[in-house]
Amino acid sequence: MQGKAFETLPNIYLVGPMGAGKTTVGRHLAELLGREFIDSDHEIERKTGATIPWIFEKEGESGFRARETNVLNDLTARSALVLATGGGAVTQSENRKFLKQRGIVVYLYTPVELQLQRTHRDKNRPLLQVENPEKKLRDLLTVRDPLYREVAHFIVETNQGAARDLAQKILQLILSKQI
Repeated sequence: MQGKAFETLPNIYLVGPMGAGKTTVGRHLAELLGREFIDSDHEIERKTGATIPWIFEKEGESGFRARETNVLNDLTARSALVLATGGGAVTQSENRKFLKQRGIVVYLYTPVELQLQRTHRDKNRPLLQVENPEKKLRDLLTVRDPLYREVAHFIVETNQGAARDLAQKILQLILSKQI
């Protein structure tokens, strides 16, 4: 099912909150398509030689967002890839424009309870290093959910099924609309 059959598909971009499974699902989706997978947060770290928490500490969120926009502009100009974006990428209108116009955007909707389960031990998430991470996740979702929905071509709930099954479901959704 790989190869030539998928050559005409545009890039696929995964958006959603932290803990949605964008990286895990994205890797499976790229494998199904025979495409390169890139996680924009990992690409930012690779290009800067610094961790995201360090960038947040030294440059603040605005400094990180500027770096993120540059990386997303570069990555969305490429072809034949599956890209997992950072949870806050959609907060910048320029990023939403890049994503929406340059590929197929899939919003991995994830309830806050599941986000909390998946992120509670992760110290590499600067926005969750607060006294009440659950409140922070709820506040972020309140602001970002409309932005995820605005940019998305498809919305897939991540609270049912393994990552590999979700990747298969996403591929089927996309192919059904491409006919």
